[in-house]
Amino acid sequence: MNIHQLFLGALIIGWSLCTYAQPGRPNILWIVSEDNSPFLGCYGDTFATTPRLDKLASEGVRYKRVFSTAPVCAPSRSTLITGVFPISMGTEHMRSQYPIPDMIRLFPEYLREAGYYTTNNSKTDYNLSPLEGRMDAAWNESSNKATYKNRKPGQPFFAVFNTAISHESSIHKRLDTLMHDPEKAPIPPYHPHTPEMKRDWAQYYDRITQMDTWVGGILDELEREGLAENTIVFYYSDHGGVLGRSKRFLYESGLRVPLIIRVPKKYAHLAPGSPGTWQERIVSFVDFAPTLLNLAGVQIPEYMQGHPFLGKQSDEQPEYAFSFRGRMDERFDLSRSVRDAKYRYTCNFMPHKIYGQYIEYLWRAPSMPSWEKAYREGTLDAAQAAFWEPKPFEELYDTDADPDNVRNLAADPNYQQVLERMRGALTNWMIASKDVGFIPEPMMADISDTMPLYDFARSNRYPLDRVLETATMAASKDTRSLASLTERLQDSNPVVRYWAATGCRILEGAAAPARSRLLHVLADPEVSVRIAAAEALYYLDDRDRAIDVLTQAVSDDNRMARVQALNVLQTLGSDALPALETAHRLIAANPKGNEYDIRAAQGFVKTMEEFL
Repeated sequence: MNIHQLFLGALIIGWSLCTYAQPGRPNILWIVSEDNSPFLGCYGDTFATTPRLDKLASEGVRYKRVFSTAPVCAPSRSTLITGVFPISMGTEHMRSQYPIPDMIRLFPEYLREAGYYTTNNSKTDYNLSPLEGRMDAAWNESSNKATYKNRKPGQPFFAVFNTAISHESSIHKRLDTLMHDPEKAPIPPYHPHTPEMKRDWAQYYDRITQMDTWVGGILDELEREGLAENTIVFYYSDHGGVLGRSKRFLYESGLRVPLIIRVPKKYAHLAPGSPGTWQERIVSFVDFAPTLLNLAGVQIPEYMQGHPFLGKQSDEQPEYAFSFRGRMDERFDLSRSVRDAKYRYTCNFMPHKIYGQYIEYLWRAPSMPSWEKAYREGTLDAAQAAFWEPKPFEELYDTDADPDNVRNLAADPNYQQVLERMRGALTNWMIASKDVGFIPEPMMADISDTMPLYDFARSNRYPLDRVLETATMAASKDTRSLASLTERLQDSNPVVRYWAATGCRILEGAAAPARSRLLHVLADPEVSVRIAAAEALYYLDDRDRAIDVLTQAVSDDNRMARVQALNVLQTLGSDALPALETAHRLIAANPKGNEYDIRAAQGFVKTMEEFL
């Protein structure tokens, strides 16, 4: 090698180091566990055994008020990877895979363009489409072997490591022996003390301990590689959980998550506080993407809806964190929630649906059938029985005095100012976010065939103010709204008609004056509107006609219409038996199917077998 080649080689290496080793460009490591609330010693849980995370907390900062936008994985991960609320994109329903606009990118793509080596090991579950090209742009590596070790010399990295050790499935099968004693497990007041419940809680704490050990392994590897002093470490969970009434539900138990961030001395100017301290700031998952870009010195796109909470351009603390609940697996529901520093307010737009709708995957935990059995036997107190009964329209909880959210203050006159403030904040968020979740999902599926729901919400075809006004009237159970609901059964917009029909269903017999209008709606061009009208008519004693319309919908070409109809039929007892043959045909045509219409059909058949 001559002197010119040596000089050229040195020049290339120098250029590479200048490109990748820019000052102020920390490595960033995300360690993510699944389905767990702050069941950690460092968060004050005395039953937990979590020495490695406790040590990490002593070296970093802990956040008290961090909330997932959804109490379930795919929609919450949709938020994390884009920095946009799923209610804006149409990605709120569990594993729905509706398209989003090209302008919304997976945020690691911006880091990669800025010179970062990006790796994901290995869960995606981003709940959006199309994904393949976006993945190629976002990640240098995404697999169960992905590692920051393959980067170029001096190149900063953003690496994600995810574990399913604490996932809901971890309690489906019994461990032979337990570290934590079931008789000493802390059972929340909304759960009965059945043997199965105590055992599930104890086993889950064992899984948390196993997860803690795994976290320690990731941190040890970082030390061995000599990278700890150059790497900002995040640890958090993808939502709360995991036993019934936590994951999937808009309570502290489903939404509040741990967040520990360790910032090395080299980047102390980016830290929010000294090691071992607590942070009171309200943080939402929608804040994570802009925060990562801010730490890396990357401009935050205007479409992102969160607030960066670390870095040189951090925003002031927001007053609220917002969350949502849409379809969970094969069961429809719709609720919205807002949390400030003290209170949680939730509005349930489908209060006629019980919390405890049967979800096949949720019922795999032994504690769930035991809880349901105890309810049927009448052995539960009011807090434990509430899960199996219709929801209130509004819920308000003082999370300091009532962290388990069992004392609803919405009707307490002493809290009316708080209620109105929180209600107003939630309404403003839904409007500002252009919430597409009020579109019934069969319509969503059809719209998505031609355009992203994000774009549809910004067209003149979605009158959100009128839709939201109608949905609020419907859910309020106020008979004074019946005249308006009856009029809106003939509205030009099908989403308005859907919510008007749903309102008649919620009012049950009190909706009798709307009966003739509802009969006309049975011929509506939108199947989701027909289903809602049929359900309303069932409760006005027009049962045969209602069952006929619902049975026809089980054979509809639209999968989500099939799910919607089966959801209704399963609640109608033996009157729904005429639909049994149609459900059997659906299952027979898809013997190995795992789609949500098949799960809904299987659940319906299981319920109908009780009447044969």
